[in-house]
Amino acid sequence: MNDENKKPEEQNELSRRDFVAMGIAAGIVAAAGGASAADLQVVEKDVEITTPDGTCNAAFIHPTSGSHPAVLIWADAFGLRPALRDMGKRLAAQGYTVLVPNPFYRVTKDPKLDTATFDFAKDRDKIQPLMNSINADGAAEKDAVAFIAWLDQQKEVNKSKKIGTQGYCMGGPLVMRTAASSARIGAGGSFHGGGLVTNNPNSPHLLAPKIHARMYFGVAKNDDERQPDAKDKLKAALDAAHVVNKIEVYPANHGWCMSDMPAPANAPIYSKPEAERAWGELLALYKQALA
Repeated sequence: MNDENKKPEEQNELSRRDFVAMGIAAGIVAAAGGASAADLQVVEKDVEITTPDGTCNAAFIHPTSGSHPAVLIWADAFGLRPALRDMGKRLAAQGYTVLVPNPFYRVTKDPKLDTATFDFAKDRDKIQPLMNSINADGAAEKDAVAFIAWLDQQKEVNKSKKIGTQGYCMGGPLVMRTAASSARIGAGGSFHGGGLVTNNPNSPHLLAPKIHARMYFGVAKNDDERQPDAKDKLKAALDAAHVVNKIEVYPANHGWCMSDMPAPANAPIYSKPEAERAWGELLALYKQALA
C-alpha cells in the first residue's frame, strides 16, 4: 500500500518508525566518518539547462558508471561555487546523480561572491537582487520542473527511483517548493532554511498538502531563537497533511553546513561536527526514501 493511501493514524506510526530507523542509520553514517573505501569514482561537468526563463548553468556530477537516483541541490545565497560542487561530488560518491544549478542565472552566470569577506550589513545590495530573482512568485517551481525533466533525460539517472532534493539557507524554502511541484520528489532536506514559515499567503509551510515526499528539517539555534514558533507551525502543517517529517534544532548557527563560511572562535558559523551530523541525517533520508 502506498503511503498516500494509508489512514492518518497509520501514517503517523509510519512516520515514527521511519524516523527512529533514520536516526539509527544517521548515527551509523556519522560514526563511519566522511569517506570510505566504498566511495565511488565520480565525474563532474558543466551543463546548461533550458528553462521557461532562460538558460541555467549548472554542475552535473555522477558516478563514472551506471544509473543512480537523482538529487537536486539548492544553494544558499552565495550560489553555485566550489563548496557546493564539493558537496555534490561527495554525494555522488555515495551513489547519486547530482545536479547543482546556479539559482541566479536570470541575473548572472557567476555572481562572484566571496563568503570570507562578504558583510551582509554593507553588501546587502549586491545579493538582494540575486535572491529576489529566484524567490519571485513561480520562479522556483518553473525551475524545479525544468530541472527534473532534464534529469529524467540523462542516462546516468535511474528513473525508476524517486528524486531527492536538499537546500541550505534560502535553499530550504526552494526544497519545499520543489517537493510540492512534482510527484517525482521522494525526499527533501532543508538545513538552516530561512523563511520556511511566514505570514505571507505563499509561505512555504502552506505547501504541505501538495508534498508527498519524506521531509527533514535541520534548524539553526539562532534561527529558532528569532522565530521559536516556526518549527511548531511547520510541523503542524506537515502532520496535518500526513507528510512524514522530522524537525530538529541544531546547537549551531545559521549557515553551519557550509564549509566555506567563516568560523571565528567568538561567533562560529561553519561547524564541522554538526555539519557531519546533518550529512548523516541526509544520507539516511535518501537511503530510505530513494531506495
